[in-house]
Amino acid sequence: MNIKDIKKFNIPNTPGVYFFLKGKSIIYIGKATSLKDRVKSYFNKDLISMRGPVILEMVFQADKIKWEKTDSVLEALILEAELIKKYQPKYNTKEKSDKSFNYVCFTKSNLRRGVDDLPKVIVVRGRVVQHSVLNKYNKIYGPFPNSTQLKEGLKIIRRIFPFLDDKSKKYYKFYKQVDLVPDISNEEKIKKYKANVKNIELFFQGKKKKLIKDLQKEMMQLAKKHEFEKAGEVKRQIFALKHINDIALIKQDVSQKNAFTQVLGSPVHKSKKEQAQPDHSQKHFSATQDFRGESESIFSEGKTYSTFRIEAYDVAHMSGRNMVGVMTVVEDGEINKNEYRKFKIKTQSGANDTGALGEIIERRLVHTEWNYPNLIVVDGGKAQINAVEKIFKKVGIGIPIVSVLKDEKHKPKDILGRRDLATKYEKEILLANSEAHRFAISYHKQMRGKNFLK
Repeated sequence: MNIKDIKKFNIPNTPGVYFFLKGKSIIYIGKATSLKDRVKSYFNKDLISMRGPVILEMVFQADKIKWEKTDSVLEALILEAELIKKYQPKYNTKEKSDKSFNYVCFTKSNLRRGVDDLPKVIVVRGRVVQHSVLNKYNKIYGPFPNSTQLKEGLKIIRRIFPFLDDKSKKYYKFYKQVDLVPDISNEEKIKKYKANVKNIELFFQGKKKKLIKDLQKEMMQLAKKHEFEKAGEVKRQIFALKHINDIALIKQDVSQKNAFTQVLGSPVHKSKKEQAQPDHSQKHFSATQDFRGESESIFSEGKTYSTFRIEAYDVAHMSGRNMVGVMTVVEDGEINKNEYRKFKIKTQSGANDTGALGEIIERRLVHTEWNYPNLIVVDGGKAQINAVEKIFKKVGIGIPIVSVLKDEKHKPKDILGRRDLATKYEKEILLANSEAHRFAISYHKQMRGKNFLK
C-alpha cells in the first residue's frame, strides 16, 4: 500500500480508531485526533526513522484500511484499547510487549466503609495483571499502549466522576479539596459513589449513550423529589459527557503527529449538524471535522467542544502590597462562578502588574484538568497581551488573547488584540472583564483585612 492508495479515499478528519488489514486480518490498530492526518503520516518518507522498522514492515504488509469514528479523542483512546484486546493485532504486540501495556482495573469493595474498603480505579501494568491473584479485580480494561495519554484520560473522567485510586488514602484530604475524590462521609454518599463507579465502567465499555440516558432518568427523578442540588450535579455530569473537553489529549496527539510528520496541527472544527448527530459506528470515509492550518497551534477560537469558554484575568493590590490575581469564566455568554479561581501572588514585589499576570497564567496552565478556554481576556493594554503571548510561545500554545483598555475613570474604551473576536464577542468579553475586576477587588480586600488583623 502507498500514498496513492490513500488519496483515493475520502479520509475523515474526525477523531477515531483506524485499522490496517492484510486480507481479512487486522494487523495493526491505532487511534487518532484526525484519522486523515494520522493515516497519511504512515506514508511519510522518513517513517522508518520516526516509527521504526516494525511499523514500516506493517505498512508494506497492509492492503486495506478501515476505521471507526468517535465523538472525542478520549473515546478513541478507550475504543483503541478495547479493540486491541479483542483482535490482538500482530504489529501492536510486536511493536511493544503487552506485558508493558497499562490496564485500568476496578477493585472490589469490602463490607467495611473505609477508603481502603471501597472500589477503586487504578492503573496496573500488564505483567502485574498477569500475575494477580484470581478475582482480585472486579473489571479490567485495556491494554492501553500510551501511559501518558491514559493518565490524561483518567484526569478527564475523574473531573466528571471523582473516584478513589491507590493514592487516595494518603492524599484524601488534599484530593477532596479539589474535588478529585468522592465524598464518602455517610451511607447515602457511599451508595452514590458506587453508582458512579458503575458509570465509569459503562464509559470504559463504550456505552456513553446508555450512560447519558441513565443519568437523564436519574436527574428527572431527583427533580421530581425537589432535590434540585443533586439534580444539578447530575446535569453537570451529562453536560460534561456530551461535551468532553479532551484538549490535553488533543495536544499530546498533535505533538506526537508533529514528531511523525513535522506538521503542526490546529483545532478541530465540527459543524452544528455533526455536533447534533454524532456517529460512532460509521466505518467509511466521510469528513466531519477539519484540522485546518488557521493558527499555529491546537488552541484557538476554533472550538473542540460546543461551549465557547472565555477566561478573564485581573490583578489587584495597593501599591504592590497584598497583591492577588483572579480568573473568571464566561461560557456561552453566561458567567460560571464555579470555575472562578483565586491566586495569591508569590513571585512579584512592587506594583508589577504584568509580572503578576505572567505568574497567574503560568500557574493556570499547570492545571490541565481545568477546561481550556477558547479566548483569554486581560485587563490593560498591549503590554499585558505581550506578557501572556510570551508565555504561550514558550510552551507552544496559541490561545487567542484580547485586552480591555480603560479610560481615566477605569471605564472600557477599546478592546485590543484579535479584532474579529473582539467584535463577535464584545458583550461576553466586557462581562468577563468586569467580573474579573470585581472579583479581584473583592479578593484583595479580603486579603488586606486578614493581614490587618494579624
